[in-house]
Amino acid sequence: MLPFFSTDEVHPKAAFRRWREMVCERLAPAALQADDAGLFRGKLEVTSIGSVPISHLAYTRLRTEATADMVRQSRRDNRVYAILRISGNASYQQGNQEAKTRPGDLVVLNARPTVCMMDANSSLLLDLPRERLENVLGPSRLFSAHTISGALASTTLAHTYLRELVRVGDQLTPDAAERMASIGIDLIVASLAERMAQEVPRSMHGNVTVQRAKAHVEAHLGDPSLDPQHLATAMGLSLRRLQELFHERGRHISDYIWERRLETAAKRLSDPACAHLSIGMLAYGCGFASQAHFARRFKDRYGLSPRDYRRA
Repeated sequence: MLPFFSTDEVHPKAAFRRWREMVCERLAPAALQADDAGLFRGKLEVTSIGSVPISHLAYTRLRTEATADMVRQSRRDNRVYAILRISGNASYQQGNQEAKTRPGDLVVLNARPTVCMMDANSSLLLDLPRERLENVLGPSRLFSAHTISGALASTTLAHTYLRELVRVGDQLTPDAAERMASIGIDLIVASLAERMAQEVPRSMHGNVTVQRAKAHVEAHLGDPSLDPQHLATAMGLSLRRLQELFHERGRHISDYIWERRLETAAKRLSDPACAHLSIGMLAYGCGFASQAHFARRFKDRYGLSPRDYRRA
């Protein structure tokens, strides 16, 4: 990572003021308070892996608050922050929801008024597209400001992978960096999905069940036997009940599965790293039983044959 700012380079009397200005300019507008501004110390390092900006922050005890006006000013409605805690404890409050995190934990914050209380700590902060997470998990209000425990296997894996990715990121080609960053986001999504499946309030059960079903589809797109019945069985539901849950949200199970297969195929057709794959192999890898079926559905969706789409 590249050094961006350190209070070591600033006179102690100006250190906290400069840190506050840097945070508001680089990350988001916020009101910052330190127990003793004269003793405050902070450091920020930055990098980007593919299209994902990543920051490493380390600082002494601090309170930050983003008001409703500050959130509107930031114009970040389409982004979320994923925070991987490396050391120290912190709490994050959004509305009635509060997340208390320890080293190894994960929390995601969306664009809402937020109050953060942090001991001396360090963390990795990932700036992510909200839509990418919501496509699998549903509205961000369902998973923001929840403690994602480092005791979960998926969270441990996400932490380990992302910290190592930051370490070797400058050695990756642009295409490889984009793919590796995408895997990192998928691991964060998996951690959130695992947490959301625990202690689900009855009123949220339908939403979480559909989100779990979508996560299962993402993980098994390449399985040609994946269909509505198999998905219902994996969720422990009757097919009729799962269909009802999808219909309540304006979707059909089979349409969703084919849509995700086609979108994944289109992404791979445009990915230079998949250029060595034949159209047939790519189709089978996305769960299509035959190349002819794949070509027909792909052209209906994108207006081009898979071969022409790849050339374009």
